[in-house]
Amino acid sequence: MFELIPFRTGNQGIWSYLDDLERSVFQGATPATGMLRTDIVDQGDHYLLSAELPGLSKEDIQVDLADGMLTIRANRTEEKEETKGNYLRRERKVGSYARSFDVSAVKTEDITAQYQDGVLSLKLPKIEAQPIPPTRQIEIQ
Repeated sequence: MFELIPFRTGNQGIWSYLDDLERSVFQGATPATGMLRTDIVDQGDHYLLSAELPGLSKEDIQVDLADGMLTIRANRTEEKEETKGNYLRRERKVGSYARSFDVSAVKTEDITAQYQDGVLSLKLPKIEAQPIPPTRQIEIQ
């Protein structure tokens, strides 16, 4: 039995955690999983997956489905603007983020997605449960 269990991309060793710590201390950035925070709610006949992606446009987000895995990718590009005289500077963070989910218990052909107000919502219809055949004892002859 498989459910919507998120998988984090990349190495999960001590070096990954040290890299996240270094980024947060020296660059003021959050770890990659902080960018793609998700909620998954069981709505009875479907799951509702909501991913927070503030500040991104719909074109910056890609949702892929392959081999029973649903992958959400987001790319944030850097913008800098400087002028001489009256100094003006705008900075934006740069990064690529991805999260993958097992969707083997979902009707993948009926998945729908919507992006509004910085939240990506995916409706994931469940596969109808097959009835378990009744148990019976077989007589040995």
